[in-house]
Amino acid sequence: MTRSGTVLAQRPAPLVRPGTRLARTVQDGLTVAWRNLIALRRVPRLLVFSTIQPLVFVLMFRYVFGGVVAPSLHGVSYVDFLIPGIFVQTAVFGAMNTAIGLATDMQTGLMERFRSLPMARSAVLVGRTTADLLRNVFVVSLMTGVGFAIGFRIHAGVPALLGGILLVLAFGFAMSWIFAVVGMAVGDPETAQAAAFPVLAPLVFASAAFVPVSTMPGWLQTFARHQPVSQTAEAVRVLVLGGPAAHDVWQALVWDAAIVLVFAPLGVWLYRRAV
Repeated sequence: MTRSGTVLAQRPAPLVRPGTRLARTVQDGLTVAWRNLIALRRVPRLLVFSTIQPLVFVLMFRYVFGGVVAPSLHGVSYVDFLIPGIFVQTAVFGAMNTAIGLATDMQTGLMERFRSLPMARSAVLVGRTTADLLRNVFVVSLMTGVGFAIGFRIHAGVPALLGGILLVLAFGFAMSWIFAVVGMAVGDPETAQAAAFPVLAPLVFASAAFVPVSTMPGWLQTFARHQPVSQTAEAVRVLVLGGPAAHDVWQALVWDAAIVLVFAPLGVWLYRRAV
């Protein structure tokens, strides 16, 4: 109250939360991730249809194109060549859900509600990408079982297979940040889905995921050989089939780190501007 008797409105004191800033950011991100996982549980059709697509790719490439591609593999079974590529393709297509989910949250006004809460600005994006990472764990595990059912075999032991799966999950997490930027940039789920396909189609189909790069035209081989999907697919393939894998694995990890370092800050910047 002033001397003239006017009552001054006081702003509420900001909520002080215990713990360090990093700990609070991690907690906020996990909370948002749990919210997204609950949404999957309440809408199980989303999880079901996200697993049907990779199953269709496995069966189609295995039994439709396998006879054509197999002669160019020099003794390697096509199913053993294919399944690592299917793992990577599944991670890339699954990352598209990040764009659609974020765009949906923006369209429904949920982002504004998040903005009003005392939470880290990066938590919304971290939570979304983390939830999609956990969903990929389920989908890739299912793909592994389907692969074994149609003849896929590992040649370098279970630890190598687990290492390859971890590499796929890391790549899927990195790709989620690319599609997080796409979703934040367009702000509409239908547009996000349409905008995501031109990004993922060249990366997936002009790669070493399904066919050897040597079978492609010369002008396409340079791009196909030096892009993240091919690098990751080749790293997983070498791990599973056996052989010196250190060089390929490091190249794949460098791609993952570079993608996250570029697109994570860009996604947070777009989030701050959008809401």
